[in-house]
Amino acid sequence: MQYDVVFVIGELFFDHPLSGVGLLKRLLEKYGYSVGVIEQPTSAKDVTKLGAPKLFFGVSSGAIDSMVRNYTPLKKRRDEDEFAEYDEKVMDRALIVYCNWLKEHFKGVPLVLGGTEATLRRFAHYDYWQNKLRKPILVDTRADIMVYGNGEKPILEIAQRIKEGKDLFDIKGTCILTKELPDAATVLPSYEEVVASKEAFVDLQNGLTNIKTLAQKVDTRYVIQYVSPKYTSQDLDEYYELPFTRKVPKTLRGFEFSVVTHRGCLGECSFCALPLIQGDKIVSRSEESIIREITAMTTLPHFKGNVDDLGGPSANMYGMDCGKCTRACLQGCSVLDRSNKRLISLLRKLRAIKGVKHIYIRSGIRYDLASEEYVKELVAGGHIYDTLRIAPEHVNKNVLQLMQKDEGNLQNFINFFESLNTNKELSYYFITAHPGSTMKEAKELHQAMKGLKNAHDVQVFIPTPMTDSTCMYYTGMDLKKNKIHVPYTYKEKKEQKRVLYEA
Repeated sequence: MQYDVVFVIGELFFDHPLSGVGLLKRLLEKYGYSVGVIEQPTSAKDVTKLGAPKLFFGVSSGAIDSMVRNYTPLKKRRDEDEFAEYDEKVMDRALIVYCNWLKEHFKGVPLVLGGTEATLRRFAHYDYWQNKLRKPILVDTRADIMVYGNGEKPILEIAQRIKEGKDLFDIKGTCILTKELPDAATVLPSYEEVVASKEAFVDLQNGLTNIKTLAQKVDTRYVIQYVSPKYTSQDLDEYYELPFTRKVPKTLRGFEFSVVTHRGCLGECSFCALPLIQGDKIVSRSEESIIREITAMTTLPHFKGNVDDLGGPSANMYGMDCGKCTRACLQGCSVLDRSNKRLISLLRKLRAIKGVKHIYIRSGIRYDLASEEYVKELVAGGHIYDTLRIAPEHVNKNVLQLMQKDEGNLQNFINFFESLNTNKELSYYFITAHPGSTMKEAKELHQAMKGLKNAHDVQVFIPTPMTDSTCMYYTGMDLKKNKIHVPYTYKEKKEQKRVLYEA
């Protein structure tokens, strides 16, 4: 059989709404396309097993950048850590490897990039593992087009265009390489300019957005990013109600019955690129759609009554849809509804579904966006699986400001939660060695952690492409070009983490 589309991916495929390729496969099939999948290829021969597709190859390393997947924050290979349960088969710089293999065997067949690794490398970017700036991923892979962020609308448009023999210009949510500069494009500093000047790299970072058509010159061509398409509640309802079998690999069994309620994140944390992936506004599914999905889950033979996780990038952002302006939602917006009323209403309706015993919020909440009524609902409704996960990230005011995590009052939230006299506890996630953090700030974090239970989850900051924090790491400046301290040496990074665990 010759498929219309063949996906080549660096992770295991599973027919589930949490799988990006799983969702795209189901959507393409709904619109009449046949789709094959080659998972975790380890040789050039592997990518030939399904032959040439009629339309294109879709290429992705998966939900995680291959270098982040394969290396620790101190650049040690994870597969060489005898204490880590690591069984990944994705290649380093998987997109470049896969595209080279496909170019070798299938000359002339269009290559379409997608996924996190492609999305966050769509312009000139700092590569932590080589400690240098690299060109946009389209240059290195020689792919025909790249889908950034959410891929449903672009992938259908690309399939239709190729089927009809049309060009791939002006498709929303995509990037291409071309010698022509569109009139409507906002021009970013060129690759040559950012290599020559760290100040120019800060300008590049400040210019990144999904809501404009952007252009960056690389050698004699331009990378063009076309504005992201608009997604609606109706779109998400359609996508997440596709007929998935929900069969997952053993490693994901704990999330087999997870449900996505919304997309986007209005947090704009400096160390996270999610707003440049899913957007910085919330798009929530309808209550009716989520109820239908969970009702259908109750008929599956392996469903035991538990919804493993209910949420999105942050569970309690459900219902905070707005999109009436382009300003940052958390910076004094009087329109943003922080009451969590829609989410509280949803939880009560979901608990009433026949066959549902528990609906858990396992992936964490934003404590600074959690109303007291919502927290009470989590406790009273039995929505806390083991602990309620929150991510203060740090406690030092200056570091929190650089992280853009200085909203809310952590101690007030802790006091309120403990006043509910629940048998559940909070657990905390922190980042150390972030730009702006010296040993003084690390010791301040240590003192705060000593007074907290379940505060052992600490990550050494890792500079991933396209985030504000990575820009700070590379340039040694904040986004206003003020010089800041950056922990560069392995010695200091390890010391900032070690001190957190002192008695």
